[in-house]
Amino acid sequence: MSSDDERDEKELDITSSEVVTKYKSAAEIVNKALLGVLAECKPKAKIVDICEKGDSFIKEQAGSMYKNVKKKIDRGVAFPTCVSVNNTVGHFSPLASDETVLEEGDMVKIDMGCHIDGFIALVAHTHVIQEGPITGRKADVIAAANTAAEVALRLVRPGKKNHAVTEAIQKVAEAYDCKIVEGVISHQMKQNVIDGSKSFLSVSTPETRVDDAEFEENEVYAIDIVASTGDGKPKLLDEKQTTIYKKDAAVNYQLKMKASRFIFSEIKEKFPHMPFTARSLEEKRARLGLVECVNHGHLQPYPVLYEKPGDFVAQIKFTVLLMPNGSDRITSHTLQELQPTKTIDDPEIKGWLALGIKKKKGGGKKKKAAKKAGETSTEAEPMEASTSAQE
Repeated sequence: MSSDDERDEKELDITSSEVVTKYKSAAEIVNKALLGVLAECKPKAKIVDICEKGDSFIKEQAGSMYKNVKKKIDRGVAFPTCVSVNNTVGHFSPLASDETVLEEGDMVKIDMGCHIDGFIALVAHTHVIQEGPITGRKADVIAAANTAAEVALRLVRPGKKNHAVTEAIQKVAEAYDCKIVEGVISHQMKQNVIDGSKSFLSVSTPETRVDDAEFEENEVYAIDIVASTGDGKPKLLDEKQTTIYKKDAAVNYQLKMKASRFIFSEIKEKFPHMPFTARSLEEKRARLGLVECVNHGHLQPYPVLYEKPGDFVAQIKFTVLLMPNGSDRITSHTLQELQPTKTIDDPEIKGWLALGIKKKKGGGKKKKAAKKAGETSTEAEPMEASTSAQE
């Protein structure tokens, strides 16, 4: 093994400052992309146009980085921009021919990702298209997702167990009389791996199980919380709405159709590791070829699921680095003002929210001095908008 190869092996996680820089560069791009997409979320705006703008911004910004390096660095979209409205749970990133538009009062979930050299930063945010504070059940469900995310941020730390986070997330949602949506999994991420084997569920069900695991220092997680005013058991209404897929490297089935082989070779070249949208492929061939690729497991689909009409679904997702000095949340955006109908009175939830994110430095004297000065910067309010702001 050459010294270059050895260096590459060592730089696969955040013990390397270069890797941390790549994560933070990807995060900076996706945070800016989210701002741009939010600015486009207006009544009568076409959803596909918004998705295209989000993806184009990420490609352009990531493409301008690491241009003059000897070894070519792959960079760009790590998860296609999705704009999912009201009772749509997620993954809505339609084809160019789709005419769906946003309306005043819509609750919009924006989900997107960027990577630099395979180091991924993901973010999802919920926004209501209206002036003034968000009230009623819309406020409840956003507060439920946000407060659960704040609790998860404080419990996903070295030495803690994954199932403890799942239980806490459910407890927070119940406090707002909301449900956590089934089937949503928060994964560890590694270079070129968006859905690592170490993970935790937002809600445990008999159908969905993950292995027990303990969080460790120098790991990276995408924490994904989706809450609903409905029953949290979403359904697939139309398979044709699925447009996002990820290649499964473990499958070796020999495709029969020429269109399938053509499209799969394009996918292998353009999207070897990251999820992609069918919009990125030649559309006529894609429609024919994708079906066989999915049926034989070459591609994992990200289906568009729905709660019942009239239900509201909110999503908060962020990327966190478990650094030696504490947790570093690198993607997020400030919420609109919320006026939920419920408040958090549960002492256990309040205790979780009061936990620090960063490790305290220094000895006892410094700790006492800090306490006297009333340092509470790492504490979170149950649904305070400022707690979602990037630190």
